[in-house]
Amino acid sequence: MYGTVIGVTLLGVHGRPVVVEAHIGRGLPSLTITGLPGASVQDGRDRIRPAVESSGLEWPLRRVVVNLSPGNLRKEGPGLDLPIAICVLCASAQVPRDRAAGLAFVGELSLRGALVPTPGVLSAAIAASRSGLRGVVVPEANAAEAALVEGLEVIGVRTLAEAVAYLRGSSTARLPASPPPPPREDPGVDFAEVRGQAHARRALEVAAAGGHNVLMVGSPGAGKTMLARRLATILPALSREEALEVTQLHSIAGLLGSSGLRSARPFRAPHHSISLAGLLGGGGSYLRPGEVSLAHHGVLFLDELTEFHRDAIEGLRQPLEDGRVVITRAAGSVEFPARFTLVAAANPCPCGYEGDPRRQCRCLPHRVQAYRQKLSGPLLDRIDIRLFVPRLSKAELLGEAAGEPSASIRERVDQARERQRRRYGHTGFSCNAQLPGPLARREAGISAGGQDVLARAVDTLALTGRGFDRAIKVARTIADLDGAHEVSSEHVAEALSYRMDLSEESLVRAG
Repeated sequence: MYGTVIGVTLLGVHGRPVVVEAHIGRGLPSLTITGLPGASVQDGRDRIRPAVESSGLEWPLRRVVVNLSPGNLRKEGPGLDLPIAICVLCASAQVPRDRAAGLAFVGELSLRGALVPTPGVLSAAIAASRSGLRGVVVPEANAAEAALVEGLEVIGVRTLAEAVAYLRGSSTARLPASPPPPPREDPGVDFAEVRGQAHARRALEVAAAGGHNVLMVGSPGAGKTMLARRLATILPALSREEALEVTQLHSIAGLLGSSGLRSARPFRAPHHSISLAGLLGGGGSYLRPGEVSLAHHGVLFLDELTEFHRDAIEGLRQPLEDGRVVITRAAGSVEFPARFTLVAAANPCPCGYEGDPRRQCRCLPHRVQAYRQKLSGPLLDRIDIRLFVPRLSKAELLGEAAGEPSASIRERVDQARERQRRRYGHTGFSCNAQLPGPLARREAGISAGGQDVLARAVDTLALTGRGFDRAIKVARTIADLDGAHEVSSEHVAEALSYRMDLSEESLVRAG
């Protein structure tokens, strides 16, 4: 007795179709799974038989061998419970084989036969659609995300018994063809609530317009966290393609719930005690996306940057440079997208008051030096905008005038991003920060005066090649905010003003 159905396993952010075969032959009752199953798939052996029996179906009292093909691909995740169960039922003639043809099955089973919410259903649905399958059977709790894939029939079921009833033709449970509208997500914060800090507000506007990374250094209570949490409110709205990528990553991480398409750009703010695996991804044999990937197309805020583990901070180099993170384990490598805007905040010294005009720093020089050496030069070179955030004055604290709201700033950001899309439409890049150095130099359109300012800055600011290119990109963004075709000397000068170094003398002058 033989049966076969299609399941899906996850490899990074992508789904890979898996042919599930079941053979029922002579021998003592047992269930053997072959085809390089991972630990979570092997655990399914102890769930699948109780789930079948609890659903009022019969488990074959013979030797059952299940093969997962292709055999050279490691299968991970609990989503193969449902296809293995359906395949065994097909082999034992309890489910018509022709009804299961053309469908992919994804879902984790409980011992009582219920289908529980399963991570990665959206990726599985995309893989099923690209493989030419007509539909997918998923847990009802995941049906909304599967329905985001256009042209794919989605059957949402609550239990294994419902899935069997559908395949037998006695049930028509399915999801409507049109997915529900995405829920409105209110960030609850606005730039109008920020008092003073005109220089920092302008720097974050430039960062949003060009997708640039930001480091803010200042005393405790200066408003660094408040500013960072409002950056996402001035970023452009997600395109549908971007929203699908964000939804995929959150689905794989099990953070999507029953909602459909994510409509707001993500904002992730991990604690400084996070591990390297938690930040970059991985952790165990079932590789999951880390915070850098969950912040894809959004903001990653690292408060108290110098308190993070050194290996975690240095691990940011690849995603900051390439917009992706590659995780390698003994079983193989997976790649997750990680194109985010980094906003980091740090104190200037261990006590936090170096350069503060009202509080005296009592840190010893060697402690200050050791504190700042936690941030390496190569990492700082990948951060486009570095600025000092001063303490608010009494007038700013007591003033009643509201700042400019996020909606007004976002209009200028949208216009600047539109100019960049038109300029780089033929290259595949969407904003200035993504450009490779040679392309940034070619497309910048720097005036003669701007080139003179840059030439002087190479010596005075000791710019590296990467730092030089990033200064050009920031200047181009400032010109886009002004609606200027050419990058002038004023644009270059403002861009260079955002490249603060972390020497003691510079912080004292800034304070």
